Amino acid sequence: MDYRYQLAPYSGKASRLVCPNCGQRELVPYVDTETGEILDETCGRCNRESRCGYHLTPAQYFQQHPGARPQGEDWREPQRRPVSHQPVKKVLPVKPKANGPICSLPTEIVEKTIRVEPESNFVKFLDTLFDPIVVEGLIFLYNLGVNKAREVIFYQKDIKGRYRGGKRIQYNPETGKRIKSKNRNPVDWVTQAFKDNGYIPQDWTMTQCLFGEHLLTEYPDRDVCLVEAEKTAVICSGFMPECIWLATGGKDQLGDKLDILRGRQVLAFPDIDAYDKWKTYFDGRDDLSVNVSDLLEVNGSDEDREEQIDIADLLIRWSAEGVPSVPSVPFQGGTERPASSFLSDNPVVREIAKYFSPEVIPEVAALVEELGLVPVSITKIKTEDG
Repeated sequence: MDYRYQLAPYSGKASRLVCPNCGQRELVPYVDTETGEILDETCGRCNRESRCGYHLTPAQYFQQHPGARPQGEDWREPQRRPVSHQPVKKVLPVKPKANGPICSLPTEIVEKTIRVEPESNFVKFLDTLFDPIVVEGLIFLYNLGVNKAREVIFYQKDIKGRYRGGKRIQYNPETGKRIKSKNRNPVDWVTQAFKDNGYIPQDWTMTQCLFGEHLLTEYPDRDVCLVEAEKTAVICSGFMPECIWLATGGKDQLGDKLDILRGRQVLAFPDIDAYDKWKTYFDGRDDLSVNVSDLLEVNGSDEDREEQIDIADLLIRWSAEGVPSVPSVPFQGGTERPASSFLSDNPVVREIAKYFSPEVIPEVAALVEELGLVPVSITKIKTEDG
């Protein structure tokens, strides 16, 4: 006997979707055997069981979205019908028409969730890295929301101030690691909750933008650093606030949302397992000025690759070891070093300086030390300024 909703049989790459948890095209969706259609693009099981473990069953999906539950017969009962082996009909999200209106979440509702108290568990983890004033600044810089379950809500706010969507994730407040459980979805969006509460209409459609995109308008002269995860962007901004840190939302979340970066100088820090993918992609984007850093690719250990670290993991490690980043941000390590080490000992600073500040050379570091200067920022020097 077969159940109404089953995992889709493999029929080529098109039958596998992008996992909302790890960003890889490894999600096996649940399919309605009566219609051959996908139940939902988030409902399925990721093939990367050891490294991701994402699995949202139909029962869990209907518990989160009761309005989508089939009426009449009990869908959980085994069905005495042959399983359809016809190609899966992928249900694509409706895209807004060209130059048409973009759906946005109501600002007054969103901003009620952006607050210092209660703290999300992610913000509690930030408390272990930075002083309270820095943490509070990051909350409002990136519009970090919190719900009753103390999940953090990473809102996507575009350059026009519209909230395009909100991704809610639960973290361990001590380790900063995302919590994975068979009984919960580790990554979800606030969209359905907003629909269920009548804040947005049922036909509301999400069109994503870069996380932190609104900062491009607020800081038009700052150089840009691009990472994969929202968490990574927030942490890196705490350590190195002189740059705008943006996040794509995943290693495969590239495409039209990056068009907003035209005309900006960008340094991309992919996770340690995504260097080749990002290098290939940006080498083909002649309309963008993006340099892809190989910092993790070159310096990562076998253990780092196994753990799939990102640039934030590296900065946290240096923080614990007392290696300085930006002097204006306090560290937990406590080890004091000469001001010149700000340039000479921090590979991330050297990496950014290589692209953004070509005049930073050993003689400058020597001058800083001789005069007792304290570097507080990295500024791009334009050729016309001499």
